[in-house]
Amino acid sequence: MDTKAAGLRLFNDYNGLKSTRDRLDRQSKRDNKIAFYEHQKENLKNMKTDSLEDISRKLEFLQRYDDAIVAAKDEYNHSQMFHVMDEAMERAEKIAEQAEKYAPKTPEERREEMIEEATGVDKNEGILSEVMDELSEITERMSEEIVENAEEITEELSTPETMVQADKAEMNAKHKYRSIDYRI
Repeated sequence: MDTKAAGLRLFNDYNGLKSTRDRLDRQSKRDNKIAFYEHQKENLKNMKTDSLEDISRKLEFLQRYDDAIVAAKDEYNHSQMFHVMDEAMERAEKIAEQAEKYAPKTPEERREEMIEEATGVDKNEGILSEVMDELSEITERMSEEIVENAEEITEELSTPETMVQADKAEMNAKHKYRSIDYRI
């Protein structure tokens, strides 16, 4: 494997679509085949030939190597057509997933999301459960205070002095406010 293909493979391992990684693999295979046949052609140039048979055989090998290079390029081009279709399908699937995620929601779906958000996925982690816990604590404190205040008031009202004072205040209130009818 040549260094260019190795660099592309290392870079591409971290991101990209599966079809893109496959395309890079096919490119590196094609490049390796072409490099192999080009190297064979160079070896033919270095080969010494003395007779016409050797020259014709050398030309025949040269033609075979050229045909193999063309076949490797054709094979890559053919697979590249399918690659384009595969890549388009993968991108379409990703776009469909994103579109589904951001699609307008029906009123039922919105209601379900609001319920899930309010109650939380775990029953003890929702906003509603927090509010209910706070409310129960407040009601407990308030009921305790009301009971204490009621006891204090009943103790105060049960003493004879407060009863006499309440009666006097009631009588004073009646005498202060009399209706006055004057005829002129």
